[in-house]
Amino acid sequence: MAQKIAIIGGGYIGVELAKSLDPLAEVTLIEQNSHFVHAPAMVRAIVDPATLERALIPYDGLLKRGRVVRGVAQTISETEVTLASGETIAADQIVVATGSSNAVPFKPNGEDIDGLRAANAQVHAKLVAAQTIAIVGAGAVGTELAGEIAHAFPNKIVHLISSEATLFPHHPPKLGRELSAKLKTSGVSLTFGARVENLESLTEPYAGTISLSNGAQVAADLIFPVIGSKATSTLLQTLPGAEVGGADRVKTDAWLRPSKLGNVFAAGDAAETGDAMTVVGAGRQVAWLKTVLKALVEGKRVEDLKPYKPWGPKAPFLVPLGPKIGNSFLGLFTAGNFITRRLKGEDLFLSKYNKILGRKA
Repeated sequence: MAQKIAIIGGGYIGVELAKSLDPLAEVTLIEQNSHFVHAPAMVRAIVDPATLERALIPYDGLLKRGRVVRGVAQTISETEVTLASGETIAADQIVVATGSSNAVPFKPNGEDIDGLRAANAQVHAKLVAAQTIAIVGAGAVGTELAGEIAHAFPNKIVHLISSEATLFPHHPPKLGRELSAKLKTSGVSLTFGARVENLESLTEPYAGTISLSNGAQVAADLIFPVIGSKATSTLLQTLPGAEVGGADRVKTDAWLRPSKLGNVFAAGDAAETGDAMTVVGAGRQVAWLKTVLKALVEGKRVEDLKPYKPWGPKAPFLVPLGPKIGNSFLGLFTAGNFITRRLKGEDLFLSKYNKILGRKA
């Protein structure tokens, strides 16, 4: 009898894992949304709404043998997943990859894809009408958003504000220096080492005046709060022995297990694995999980397999500033416009994920 594998969460981990295991096991992907939301492209979709429909990809074409079940997982045991609807899904192995939340319109609020489309349209209209834009938070999303706006609307005034002393201080200094220089050349005003003291919303853009800890004030027609993702880990936190780490991520052991349940694995943004919350980190975990779950289907034991080894400080980090320029850290060196454009900036991995999910070009 084929092994039953339940995968909770249809993000980067979920879709690739389900696709690869589909020929080998009885796969059930549990996801509350009707569409895969390709987060990197949602940044560009704010300035170019034509990107949106390529970034929202239906799950219908993902699996040939397995099934995608729309629902919210409520509890997990060693033998099954119970949904909020009361439906139970039997499983020999369970993977939890429930991702993270971010401000609208970068990710959906719950299962409302139509609401995400509407939010995208509303924010785009506000962006078009705005003359001065402030982006609070200079992580990957905030920095890429500043670059996208500067590329699409070169006559607008864009402020990028960060409480950090430099851009991407946990990466080699050259990466932050070169990205900062390109942002300045594109007309973006950079403020580092200053905290916003009166942010009115953490979840959606608004107009107003922000006060900074350095005494300055910035009046903006549109303020984007982009101060970091929070793990969607409530389900994992209910497991026996689960321990919560930073940003609400749940800690895992050497085999990506978050609890005392030996057949339950956690990966992606919801899990504290040693990797950052990036598509690159998720890709490394997918490769390891594919190998491990295939071995388990063949009857091997988890403890007899090689533990997961996170990327560590050499994890690739790609930061396009629109479709033409940007910089990337590739482990041994920092790459510039050409490589960043070809690896990510031009297509944002849209072709890859549309192909994985079975949508024709």
